[in-house]
Order: sequence, then structure tokens, then C-alpha cells
Amino acid sequence: MKLIVMTRPTFFVEEDKILANLFEEGLENLHLYKPGAAPMYSERLLTLLGEDYNRKISVHGHYYLKEEYNLRGIHIDDAFTEPPVGYKGNLSRTCHAISELKETKKRANYVFLHSIFDSQTNADEKQSFTREELEKASKEGLIDKKVYALGGMNLDTIRLIKDLGFGGVVICGDLWNRFNIHHEIDYRELLNHFELLQKTID
Repeated sequence: MKLIVMTRPTFFVEEDKILANLFEEGLENLHLYKPGAAPMYSERLLTLLGEDYNRKISVHGHYYLKEEYNLRGIHIDDAFTEPPVGYKGNLSRTCHAISELKETKKRANYVFLHSIFDSQTNADEKQSFTREELEKASKEGLIDKKVYALGGMNLDTIRLIKDLGFGGVVICGDLWNRFNIHHEIDYRELLNHFELLQKTID
């Protein structure tokens, strides 16, 4: 399985340093997700990170950043919104229903299926599917290597969804909740947990 890390929805002081360390530890695919934030803050983060990691970053919104910083691709947070006119690069999407998977996979390099379990970042985002619904989707070939599990992913839930045939997992809260942006400067626990996540998906 593949491992994607999604950024915290808000910016914080040590973010560029932590992300650079994650890339050095083997992160291959970061999703820059900052809903509602002005694009200048994403530009600043990308500038601080430097060009070495740009090809490993996909951006949610402010799609011009893809070309300006030579990023990996763009992500559209639903199954229906059209990509920018003339866009030809790497494209991923989020599906919020199993019924959206079949057609959406044809128009994307990979898709997120959301929410597999209760979010560890947003208390309002609850599990959307039963185990039985996911097993049925897997048997029908709707869940495959192009579908990544999003929502409540951690060491325990990754083991549960491996058998369902997902191509990857999207980690957010399970990682970022291990670093208090207001009171800590030492992020070794976060990096150590990332290593455990990598070993679990192998």
C-alpha cells in the first residue's frame, strides 16, 4: 500500500522543518490541504521547503501553485468538479460515496474514499460506511489499488483495511496529534510514529 500524509488544515511555525524531515524519512506523497487560507501562506511554505520536495507535493485548491512550483499534481475534493481548463497533469479526487468510485477512477490517477472511520482531526466527520459495505465494494472491484482510505487512519485501522484491497491510506490526525503546535518544539515522537506507519503499510 501507498502512504500519503495530508497536512494540518492550519499553518504553524515548525511545519516546514517537520515536513522536510518527513520527506527525508521517506515520505513520497504529501497533500497540501489548507482550506480557507490565503494562497500566500502556501507559497511561503513551499518556498521554505525548497525545490527538492516539490515533485512529491499535491495541492488542494490554488491550483496555479502546481505550475508555479512544479508540484506533483492537484487534488479536487469531490468527484464532480471539473479540473482547470487545459489541465493535463497528475489529478486525484475525493469520493464521498462508494457509488462514485467506478466513474471517478477513470478520470483520476487515484481517489480518496472518505470517511472510512471517524476522523481524528474533525469531530464532525464520522464513519460513512459499514464494514459490510466496504467488503461488498471490495468484492465488486470498486476498491482497488487506485482507491486510498481516508478518515480515522492509524496503526490499528490500517491493519483492518489492508484486507479490503485499498491501494493506500491517507494519514492526518494520527500523525499531527503527536505534536502540540502551541507548546512543543521537539517533534521526534511524530517522526518515530511516521516510521511505524511506514512499516505497517509494507
